[in-house]
Amino acid sequence: MLGVFCVVAVIFDLVENIGRLLENEAPLWQTVKYYFSFIFFFANMLSGFIVFLTIVWFTSKLAQKTEIIAMLSGGMAFRRFLRPYFIAASLLVAISLILTHFIVPAAHKSKVEFEVEWIHVNFHVKDQNLYREITPGTIAYFRSITYSRATGYRFQLERWDEGENRLEQRIVAAKGTWMSEDSLWRLVNVSVRDFNDDGTESFRFVNRLDTALTMRIEDFAQRAAVINTMPTPELNSYIDQVRFSGADVCSLELTRHSRTSTPFAIFVLTFLGVGIASRKQRGGVGIHLLLAVLVGFTFVFTSRMISVFAATAASPEFLPISVSGIQFIAAWLPNVLFTALGFWIYYNAPK
Repeated sequence: MLGVFCVVAVIFDLVENIGRLLENEAPLWQTVKYYFSFIFFFANMLSGFIVFLTIVWFTSKLAQKTEIIAMLSGGMAFRRFLRPYFIAASLLVAISLILTHFIVPAAHKSKVEFEVEWIHVNFHVKDQNLYREITPGTIAYFRSITYSRATGYRFQLERWDEGENRLEQRIVAAKGTWMSEDSLWRLVNVSVRDFNDDGTESFRFVNRLDTALTMRIEDFAQRAAVINTMPTPELNSYIDQVRFSGADVCSLELTRHSRTSTPFAIFVLTFLGVGIASRKQRGGVGIHLLLAVLVGFTFVFTSRMISVFAATAASPEFLPISVSGIQFIAAWLPNVLFTALGFWIYYNAPK
């Protein structure tokens, strides 16, 4: 089942990207290696849903052949019937945790590198009003950034005396360009205002200013897919760095928590699958698979909706919940909701 889904996914991806691959003259062998990495990434992403469909198909076949009725009539408790499923699910969850936290990010790295070089060559930064604290007390701001030109517009830099909470210097420029070969920022139409200790100010204006700042263009713009190439320990360190710089870490926190909650969804889907397919009914395996597809897509849709909401939700003032707490709830809430659905199905299942 997993192999069929992967083949279909590769065909669709190849049809979508064949024009870019030919236009950019991507090497054949690197393209083959890319699709091996693509299969690995896609298989891990779909594993929970495929396990769910497989459980429903297998259990439905047992139910239609009256095997489950025979087991329960012979005195087997329904909880005992569930035990082998959860033993297998525990093994799959353990493997999935190792893959998701460590192995898949390493495999995904080569996939992203190929996409950056040969497929998604152009990179645009959609966000505006970008703030970063590049060093303690030094805050940089760009209104917008064009990554392909390594240029940010409406640049502003403020240096604060943290001890006295006093503004020491403000630099305003029409634009700033990152000169990677010299590791310098080239500012254009620059006004520099210094605020002295005695309350006086000094002002100067220059057409161009090359200056060394402890920031790079990548600090303001990074492909979202790069996050998926980081093993969890590296991702934890990166989240701390981004949080220190003052940038938004909602999506990063959600990614970190999802790496644990997604494998545990196998338990939830196992519970649901057995409950759905254990009843013998007219229509047989087809009806069970239809129900499984509906429940599976509802699970995915619910997860996505909660993720989108959590990415923009602020912490309620009346609840002492941090940003990390909101993302933790968002990552685990689908599992909790569908576990409750599983208990309802379990309660109504024939025993």
